[in-house]
Amino acid sequence: MKSLIRRSTMPQGSIVAIFFVLVSLTIFAITSHAGATSNTQPQGGHLVTIHDRGKQTVISTRASTVGDALKEAGVVVDKSDSIEPAASEELIASEYQVNIYRARPVIVVDGTTKQKIITPFQTASQIAASAGITLYDEDTTTLTRTDNIVSDGAGLQLTINRATPFTLTLYGATTAARTQGATIGDMLKEKGIKLAKDDRVSLDQSTKVTEGLTVRVWREGKQTITAEESVDFPVEKVQDGDQEIGYRAVKTAGEKGTRNVTYEVVIQDGQEVGRTEIASLTTKEPKKQVEIIGAKLKTFGGTCSEWISAAGISDAGSASELIRRESGCNPYSVNASSGACGVGQALPCGKTGCPMGDGACQTLWMNQYVLSRYGSWAAALNHSYANGWY
Repeated sequence: MKSLIRRSTMPQGSIVAIFFVLVSLTIFAITSHAGATSNTQPQGGHLVTIHDRGKQTVISTRASTVGDALKEAGVVVDKSDSIEPAASEELIASEYQVNIYRARPVIVVDGTTKQKIITPFQTASQIAASAGITLYDEDTTTLTRTDNIVSDGAGLQLTINRATPFTLTLYGATTAARTQGATIGDMLKEKGIKLAKDDRVSLDQSTKVTEGLTVRVWREGKQTITAEESVDFPVEKVQDGDQEIGYRAVKTAGEKGTRNVTYEVVIQDGQEVGRTEIASLTTKEPKKQVEIIGAKLKTFGGTCSEWISAAGISDAGSASELIRRESGCNPYSVNASSGACGVGQALPCGKTGCPMGDGACQTLWMNQYVLSRYGSWAAALNHSYANGWY
């Protein structure tokens, strides 16, 4: 029997080409489907991923704020919870990661004080701040699960180990310091203070650090220190003839300058016994202050006879003569040698309480002085005749 053999009329190259086309179509269909399922971001919307107590929820939304997106996702947030970003933040970007930190009870143990708070915060510093507690850099903290769920409830316990406050004077600079070190030696190591050959400590390094303790570290003998000091500004006074004497106004305010001064200091038993300036560098020049000073004599008016009458002096003749002998009835008169001034040449000048030029006030004071010292103007005048003064 003869075998019937049929030869294909399709070329082998065409079969291979068709095979590659079919494979390409299959791959395209698979990738298109995968892309369609993974591309969940809506046109003009936002893709929001919400992380809440270990659970992750992804929503696509057109909400305007984070808070609105949470409501849309059915996520209820208590006022004690914390949201990052904040619920009020507007949604502008295409994608957001929203973290919800649920408030839970935290027992805060600060020495002998123990309190329970409800807080969403995660770190010791944040928890302490929410409890109204100030932490210092030297304080240490420990966060643990509460060990008494019955009395404290499920949550965390923050234990604060306070550093001991003390006063440290280090090479002349005094600061309020804190340390976890049990002894002065431990404190020096903690602070990185390495004592040189001539350095001294006011207390033995084995001394226990207690609250309020004062520790001094100094260097014996001669040494140099550099300190920043202020430089007073100069004052220029400009007299103004249109303003009365006693007037003062700052036209241009001055500013103090600064300088770095190097001193050679001698220390004995921790006390400075000598200091010599050896160098100075001005780092900021002072700015001059300009002041306007009144130069116009204040006019009070009146005549000598009017001042005598106003003072209630009955012996006007004796008063007029004594005033003439003393000042010539000049309320601005100042004795060049003694400094006595005014109508009655009061010494010191300020004892009258009257301004220069106020003849009425000066005469009233003079009347009180004359009557209290001499009993009458005539007696005061006779004393002036005899002695040249009253």
